[in-house]
Formats: sequence, structure tokens, C-alpha cells
Amino acid sequence: MTFSIEIKTRKENATDTRTQGLIPGVLYGPEIESTSFSVNGLVFGKLYEEAGESNLIDLAIDGKKPVKVLIQDIQRDPVKNSITHIDLLQINMNKEMHATIPINFVGESVAVKEMGGTLNTSLEEVEVKCLPKDLVGSIEVNLSVLATFDDAVYVKDLVLPPGIVVTDSPNTAIATVSAPLTEEQLKAMEESAIGDISKVEVEKEKKEGDEEVVAEGETAKEEPKKEGNKKE
Repeated sequence: MTFSIEIKTRKENATDTRTQGLIPGVLYGPEIESTSFSVNGLVFGKLYEEAGESNLIDLAIDGKKPVKVLIQDIQRDPVKNSITHIDLLQINMNKEMHATIPINFVGESVAVKEMGGTLNTSLEEVEVKCLPKDLVGSIEVNLSVLATFDDAVYVKDLVLPPGIVVTDSPNTAIATVSAPLTEEQLKAMEESAIGDISKVEVEKEKKEGDEEVVAEGETAKEEPKKEGNKKE
């Protein structure tokens, strides 16, 4: 699938750009001069949802011949979650690059579906190196191979597209399934919780008792001493 977008060079500051309903950004790369630009917010938002940060994009600047770029970084408004700034990286198609590719989990684990297990995923993306032409949007992991609680999917088990090398440790676990808790384990957890609550209540009562003793002591100190009858 091919992704493309057109941007315009920007001279005004970022705040003025946003008031026009546009998103400010900067395009840079090892062999080009950094360029400030603006782009339609709705158009870019749709592109980002589809392309993500691991698909090459054909970028046309002011109607010129498109260049290959990656979305390097985006900044969001902490309240509205809207995109407020974009970093685009121009790619040299003849040079090996390092990138992060998300993992796409497909299929269903028998150990989860039929044995009541809980799926555990420890990696959502992998670090890779490849030529830009070999870059893909995601790498699939089929969960159907997790048939028992002893099964696991490791980085070394990934089926990689041609030209891609994963740089993460091959023995890193990606997905496992944990067995459901037994009745004995659940009972032990309940007893432990009850014990913790009782301990907290005892400590609370002890603390309240100590505070009462301290308060009584302070009151006693504050009471004035009664004067005896004076002899004239």
C-alpha cells in the first residue's frame, strides 16, 4: 500500500499555524536542510492512523517531486490529545536503517480459549534493521501456537519478511499464557487479604489509643494548680 501527502513550507510561527487549523512540523534528514512546514490536520490525522511510524510515505513539498519520509515523532496536546507538532525524517533509500515495527497479534490461543488461561504479552514492537524498501507496517505473531501453559513465543520464533533483521535479543519472550488460579490459591489470597485488613485495623486502633493517651497527658499539663489558703 502506498501512502502520500502534500505539505507547504511554513514561515509563520507554530502558534499562528495552529490557529489556521493546520499542524506545524519540521522535515529533516542527514542529507537535506531542515524545513519548517504546515499540513492540514484532518488529512494528516487520517494518514497517521493508516501509515503509523513504520510505513514509508511519499511526501510532496510545495507541489515538487515526492521524497520518501517516515513519521519520526509527533507531539500531542495533553488535554485534547490532538496532534500539535510533527517531525518527518527524509530517508536515503540506499542506506540501511534502524526502525521500530509494531507486532500484530493474530489468531487465538487454545490455552486461553479452552483452558481458561490469561494471555501475557511482554513486547508490543520490535527493533529492526533493513533497507527502507524492505520496511513493513507490522510483523504478525500467531497466538494459536500457545496450546499449553508451557508454550511461549520468542523473538527468535518471528517469521520475518525478506531483508529484515530483528536486533532485539532472540530469547526475549513476546507472548505466554498463565494458568488460572486454583481454588487453594484463591482461598490463600482471600485469607491473606483478610489478614492484612485485620492487621491494619489493629494498628489503627493502637494508633488511636496512643493519640488518646497523649491528648490526656497534654490536658493534664494544661490544668492550673489549685492554690492553698494563704495565711494573713
